[in-house]
Amino acid sequence: MAVQDAELPHLRRCVELAAQALEAGDEPFGSVLVGGDGRLLAEDHNRVASGDRTRHPEFALARWSAEHLTPEERAAATVYTSGEHCPMCAAAHAWVGLGRIVYVASSEQLSAWLAELGVPAPPVRTLAVHEVAPGVVVEGPVPELAEEVHALHRRFHHAED
Repeated sequence: MAVQDAELPHLRRCVELAAQALEAGDEPFGSVLVGGDGRLLAEDHNRVASGDRTRHPEFALARWSAEHLTPEERAAATVYTSGEHCPMCAAAHAWVGLGRIVYVASSEQLSAWLAELGVPAPPVRTLAVHEVAPGVVVEGPVPELAEEVHALHRRFHHAED
């Protein structure tokens, strides 16, 4: 997928946030919420190492947007993320009425990478966003950054050996 040049800094920030999560001992996922005017509104990275497996950045951004943005502002916003939303995050995204999603690596890519690393399947079925939230505009993957995300996942799972 060819993203607009103006979007690449947001996607690179997602990869940086994923690296921060990894440095904090967490799974490498990062996301940013950008308003319709292009302004960065909020960002987060994975925090599941705390024991709460629902602390995904996409879920946190959906909750933040529900508390801080009008429905119109949410609809105009874009969530940029290092990995395609899981079903829980896709549902939260749709329920609060956020706009489009742009991801670096797809769920399909991540599943293949984890299988190649011998990581057991998650307890929730992996689905593409459009299967959970058919009305959300979704764009990705972004090949020029996907290998960086793949490398972060290799580092995380090899550190567990």
